[in-house]
Amino acid sequence: MVNKFQAVYAHEKRRVIFLIDSKSFYASVECVERMLNPLRALLVVMSHQENQSGGLVLAASPMAKKRLGISNVTRQKDVPDVPGLIKAEPRMNLYIQKNLVINDIYRQYVDDDHMLPYSIDEVILDMTEFWHLFGDSPAAVARRIQTEVLQKTGVYLSVGIGDSPVLAKLALDLDAKSAPHLLAQWHYEDVSSRLWPIQDLGKVWGIGHQTAKKLQTWGIQSMGDVAAMDPYQLREQMGLMGEQLYATAWGIDRSELTEAVVRHHRSYSNSQVLPYDYHQLSEVQIVLQEMADQVASRIRAQKLVTGRVNIYLGAANQGVKFYNRHDRRHNIHQSLTIRPTNSSQILMSILNQMLRKVWTGQSVRYLGVSFSDLQDQSHQQLDLFQGYENDLNQNRLDTTIDQIRQRFGNGALLRGLSLAEGGTAIARANLVGGHNGGNAYE
Repeated sequence: MVNKFQAVYAHEKRRVIFLIDSKSFYASVECVERMLNPLRALLVVMSHQENQSGGLVLAASPMAKKRLGISNVTRQKDVPDVPGLIKAEPRMNLYIQKNLVINDIYRQYVDDDHMLPYSIDEVILDMTEFWHLFGDSPAAVARRIQTEVLQKTGVYLSVGIGDSPVLAKLALDLDAKSAPHLLAQWHYEDVSSRLWPIQDLGKVWGIGHQTAKKLQTWGIQSMGDVAAMDPYQLREQMGLMGEQLYATAWGIDRSELTEAVVRHHRSYSNSQVLPYDYHQLSEVQIVLQEMADQVASRIRAQKLVTGRVNIYLGAANQGVKFYNRHDRRHNIHQSLTIRPTNSSQILMSILNQMLRKVWTGQSVRYLGVSFSDLQDQSHQQLDLFQGYENDLNQNRLDTTIDQIRQRFGNGALLRGLSLAEGGTAIARANLVGGHNGGNAYE
């Protein structure tokens, strides 16, 4: 086995990768704002509390998870009503501000090229060339970062350290988050003793529960079984995912944080769960046009035009929010190829026409819009029937509206249709990521 390990890792670069997670980030920030200990307080951050059926837990303190069995997808109706439990409204702008403060602390230890924000509460740091400037060992540097962030923000950090990015992620998820000092370090030599014995494959990063079930039907019961498989067979059965799974089983990850990321604009979309069941076509039309306007503004900001528009209607389900999104018996998907454009007026009109064709009178609770087949706006074609002057005037109007919204916020300038019954743009104007933005410091 030693010889096999030596052969596998002989040409693998050993790096010092930190994968850092701000523990229960939203809940921790709310605890600190209330001068509570994030590890001991009983608190959940819950969106849409005014809607008894629609409230959703976005984050829960570690104590709330432990005592109440709450997860980050628990519905409001399933949250136990116990004494001392604080239910906080989300304040996304506050969380963003705290995240920026924490990221600035990381920048004292590493440059931007070797720092990759993974999400609002996770970041990857390649400390290979930097750790020795700040401590006697990578673990000592990690503890120093933990201490500094805790002192300046009150937020606890979990840190996974690994010879590769995937090993750091595995160390974080499978070890550090439950370790006494919220710190774990995995090397290539630890793979056989720490990773391979894991049988709950769904807990391993990159493996969903469905994939875990599929692997079990093939007789794969542990990560060690994955590592023992023929990688070519895995590739044949699962494609690129099988190849990545095999590499994960060995802790191998050759990705570099400094590599330039080539962005492919596949589509831009917007979707929302409506505040109540919409029974009238006119109400659905209003929200659809609001969403078309918002997504059109996003593609204009990227100097793109769309050649294909898509709508999705999720039918209401007798008191339950909506049918399963993939249930085509009750839900409607519709796509249409169009002349490439990024004009809000044109896209709103097209989606309105599409809705009229597919509408069958059903109640709607979920609505989605996406624009795909994107290309550079220099390829935009002129409409021979409207004429160049009309296209130019519409473009100027859209650009002016975009500039006002960018400077003063989305709620600074809204279309008159949003004042009609069913409109949601006014209520959603201050949302961040679909949730209450709040003031950065209230």
